[in-house]
Amino acid sequence: MAEITIQVLEGLERGRIFESLETPVTIGREDDNSIQLNDERVSRFHSKIQEDGDRIILTDLDSTNGTRVNGRPIQLRVLRPGDQVAIGRCLLIYGSRAEIAEFLGPAADPLRMLDTTPESGTASGATLNLPVPADDDLELIEFFPGGPPELPGQLTALQQAQLSDLVSFVHDRIGSILHAAVSVTSADALNEVAQPELEKVP
Repeated sequence: MAEITIQVLEGLERGRIFESLETPVTIGREDDNSIQLNDERVSRFHSKIQEDGDRIILTDLDSTNGTRVNGRPIQLRVLRPGDQVAIGRCLLIYGSRAEIAEFLGPAADPLRMLDTTPESGTASGATLNLPVPADDDLELIEFFPGGPPELPGQLTALQQAQLSDLVSFVHDRIGSILHAAVSVTSADALNEVAQPELEKVP
């Protein structure tokens, strides 16, 4: 049974550290949850963190407002130290200070990101300054008008989460390529318009 650490970065519980929580861990508005978040945008039982093999998986429990990891909506996600989980107006971070430092490497400088080391379950001013990507609000082409295809059957929760992560990775890479292509096209078009005018300059 794995033990995990969750820190609340934003919300009414900001500054609280939940250390050595044994999986499975539930997050929601009800008292019965391992981590209770007092926010009307958080569902009664919003999400669940569980162990599968040597991985830790976050699952959205069909919540009303969804769960986001590092700014992206998820249904299943393999958590990695430093991942930021947005639930309602609350922002959580997965992993202890040491785990985040080990995973992100020396370049991350966790001593700069975390101001203090608060005691478990107590309020603190500690915050972690990691960027949270904003929504792009891009319209998706109706490639699957009947909705997204189902995941293959007989997959474990870990395999589903890994497949979901792979799809998200490919989506990000395609988005980067398209953005670069649009930038190049725009630059070429501007050059075609500007070049004749520049040639007139003595």
